[in-house]
Amino acid sequence: MDQSGRPPFRADHVGSLLRPPPLRQAFRDHHAGKIDDAHFADIQDQCIRDVVRLQEEAGLEVVTDGEFRRGSYWGRFVERLQGFAIKDAAFNFRDDRGDEVAFTAPYATHRLKRTQPLALDEFSFLRSATDAMPKITIPAPSTMHFYRCNDFADRTVYPDIGAFFADLSEIYRAEVAGLVEAGCRYIQFDEVAVALLCDPTIRQKVEAVGQKPDEFVDLYIEDINDIVAGAPKDVVFGVHMCRGNFKGHYLAAGGYESVAERFFSETRVNHFLLEYDTARAGDFAPLRFVKGKGVVLGLISTKVAALESLDELRRRVDEAARYIDVDRLAIGPQCGFASTVAGNPLTEADERAKLSLMVDAARAIWKGVK
Repeated sequence: MDQSGRPPFRADHVGSLLRPPPLRQAFRDHHAGKIDDAHFADIQDQCIRDVVRLQEEAGLEVVTDGEFRRGSYWGRFVERLQGFAIKDAAFNFRDDRGDEVAFTAPYATHRLKRTQPLALDEFSFLRSATDAMPKITIPAPSTMHFYRCNDFADRTVYPDIGAFFADLSEIYRAEVAGLVEAGCRYIQFDEVAVALLCDPTIRQKVEAVGQKPDEFVDLYIEDINDIVAGAPKDVVFGVHMCRGNFKGHYLAAGGYESVAERFFSETRVNHFLLEYDTARAGDFAPLRFVKGKGVVLGLISTKVAALESLDELRRRVDEAARYIDVDRLAIGPQCGFASTVAGNPLTEADERAKLSLMVDAARAIWKGVK
């Protein structure tokens, strides 16, 4: 893969894909105790083989397992770590009609321990199912802290944030080391908290509980840098940023300007995958702070079925290229198609069309450019 400060692929999707009906039913049956772990895994395996083939048929050179072993993009990590419970989040998802949906968040009740790998089995099976580049997605460490607006742990267990992140960093370093040893060469952190901290309303909510939003941003940068520091140079790390994605709803609005200079310049990764499908993400001006790194422009929406036009995508790439060299750009969706089992309000045919559009747009826009 190319690591010269540009995305490794001109077309790259974020990770999660719509769970097919048999898989959604299998999650329900497994939760109800109607099928055992082995049967559940067999269904997941077959569904992953099918979705890998869907991505390959769309022309993608990089594939994921669709996060088909996860109930949500972060849920399986919490389930596999010792020390977490689930509580209500401090924020609600919303849509353009004003409807709101509550969600949940991790909360540390005991010291955190990694007693088993978190995503190694996902990578091992995915690698066996494809000749394309397998990508593994990991919820960013901030996921385990931010969603309850700093009420992240029993303070008799973690009296301060430093001790919490020290344990969390150790867990993530061990997970990355295990993935790398197994042969994984493309790891993506899903970073929602920093994107939420672009929203003035959320920044005010953080300040209302006595915290400083910019200190959170610095902490999250430092933690990602600590986690990737020991990895071999041939491992590509990307950071995906979006403002929440649940059944077509979102958590925040606001351009990247307030965090861009620090996050884009100081986070030691190869590239960023950035939400840019609506005006909620702001304009492309913050891309002027991306130096020596690449950007996957998330121009294609996974929240709505309507298919974007190639001309519009080309125009928006041209707009972005006013602030960053077009050679350091690529194209993708703003987020995954299904951050949870429930998924977004699209069909598999819609999903297939959007994946194919990414590839077609990449070939048209970067024609003749490797």
